[in-house]
Amino acid sequence: MTLKKIADALVAGCREDRARQNLDLLYAPDAVSVEAMDMGGGRETQGLAGIHGKHDWWEGGFITHGLTVEGPFLHGDDRFSVIFGMDTTNKATGERSEGREVAVYHVQNGKITREEFFYSS
Repeated sequence: MTLKKIADALVAGCREDRARQNLDLLYAPDAVSVEAMDMGGGRETQGLAGIHGKHDWWEGGFITHGLTVEGPFLHGDDRFSVIFGMDTTNKATGERSEGREVAVYHVQNGKITREEFFYSS
């Protein structure tokens, strides 16, 4: 797949609540996910199984009331970014919050090999 097709598929999957299915389709088996801060398990997650685990953690811990997805924004032939806006409630605390983050995706050989998340303060 080309960078544009991968980027468009990822964005469409996020908008259509198919992000989980896109992991197996778009990500390399050894992909790496990097958070801006440690959420309790370290900042870096290795491998597709670990990235699925991050999704399990998110879905188990948060209610998503709203999600906006801006992009994709292409960079050369190996990267793209997406801006996410989220309205969520933490299931454990009941705290509702809104936030934005920028995600940068690195692509090699037709698969996402690295994702990095940057949060607003």
